[in-house]
Amino acid sequence: MQRPPLRPVEDYSLKETAPHLGGGGAAGDKLTTTYDLVEQMQYLYVRVVKAKDLPAKDVTGSCDPYVEVKLGNYKGTTRHFEKKTNPEWNQVFAFSKDRIQASTVEVLVKDKDLVKDDFIGRVSFDLNEVPKRVPPDSPLAPQWYRLEDRKGDKVKGELMLAVWMGTQADEAFPDAWHSDAATVPSDGLANIRSKVYLTPKLWYVRVNVIEAQDLIPSDKGRFPEVFVKVMLGNQVLRTRISQVRGPNPMWNEDLMFVAAEPFEEHLVLSVEDRVGPNKDELLGKTIIPLQNVDRRLDYKAVNTRWYNLEKHVVIMEGDKKKELKFSSRIHLRICLDGGYHVLDESTHYSSDLRPTAKQLWKQSIGVLELGVLTAQGLLPMKTKDGRGTTDAYCVAKYGQKWVRTRTIIDSFTPKWNEQYTWEVYDPCTVITIGVFDNCHLQGGEKAGGTRDTPNRKSSYQTFNPRNR
Repeated sequence: MQRPPLRPVEDYSLKETAPHLGGGGAAGDKLTTTYDLVEQMQYLYVRVVKAKDLPAKDVTGSCDPYVEVKLGNYKGTTRHFEKKTNPEWNQVFAFSKDRIQASTVEVLVKDKDLVKDDFIGRVSFDLNEVPKRVPPDSPLAPQWYRLEDRKGDKVKGELMLAVWMGTQADEAFPDAWHSDAATVPSDGLANIRSKVYLTPKLWYVRVNVIEAQDLIPSDKGRFPEVFVKVMLGNQVLRTRISQVRGPNPMWNEDLMFVAAEPFEEHLVLSVEDRVGPNKDELLGKTIIPLQNVDRRLDYKAVNTRWYNLEKHVVIMEGDKKKELKFSSRIHLRICLDGGYHVLDESTHYSSDLRPTAKQLWKQSIGVLELGVLTAQGLLPMKTKDGRGTTDAYCVAKYGQKWVRTRTIIDSFTPKWNEQYTWEVYDPCTVITIGVFDNCHLQGGEKAGGTRDTPNRKSSYQTFNPRNR
């Protein structure tokens, strides 16, 4: 019997690469220093600012203008305005130089119509004459251009434009319409752009439940079994049942919660009596806004306070209902503890060890720079047009800052070439990196999903910032 062939062993070891990084490339008489950890990617940028004195095309004497930018097989359009001869768009289009298959770029102004859009005028540029811009040079100032008809004759109307060759280091890059994502509908563009996220600062909320006084159970013929339930958002904790069976129970028990700035939540404390299996009676309740809670930054304990426990009882007096409101009291010590770091990561992969209170932070010891270059050998994560595909983006997390690269559409070897930085406060920390498939785009079988999937062949890698 013939044995099946052995599957090749996957190699997940680190491999050294030698990409052509931007730090060594020259542009004119100066060196490019921005994005020096990644390869420079060339783009043709077209910024469409505004137009003026556009002629009326409709029988009503109005104009519904929009702009169409054409370069070879790629076409990008601005939004249109209704009945406006002096529109302002201020939109940027980016065309990857690697995919340019034309020698000129055309910018056409059209009038939107129900049947067929009317041509108003155009401006064209020879790509060989487009200027280059390298940051930190200032952005190229837009200029007014007179519109021409299809024969090249001047017509009424002017268009303000700026056209230049740049790189992914350009300020216009994150917000530009990319020809690489031409198949993505306009409402999906927000899901493919690169983004930087800052996680909210987390605080420990310490609730020391000490005692209660003057509780009034409904059944005065039995000793109450009293406990305290504390809720903060979807976090719920309970004390043990007090060993002091009476109207003045004691606990002296600590409960710990986690809250995030800004403090918009409330602590809800209820004192309850266990009157039977799975049956509790409310004896009193108090609500404490987190904004009113003291902050502790050192070892000194905060002062205790008494809080009123309110309970509303409805009684019948003849045919009328009467609501009685009376208060017991509960003794608490509550504080927002900023002297410790809130553990929200695995201790083996922690990226931030600082206490919550910013006053206790030490100065940073350096800057971590990360260049996200490319990925290879990604697996198909969904089916589109009868074939496997993946729309990959990369996520990196360090400290309170998350970054997400732009999504590269339909590629198993995506090239991002994006660069990010973090401040480092402790060398014994790690940065976590992962590659995900974007399932929020049109055409995927999971387009209606809410959570993107890690690519099965990608892996999370950690690096000590000291060994940059």
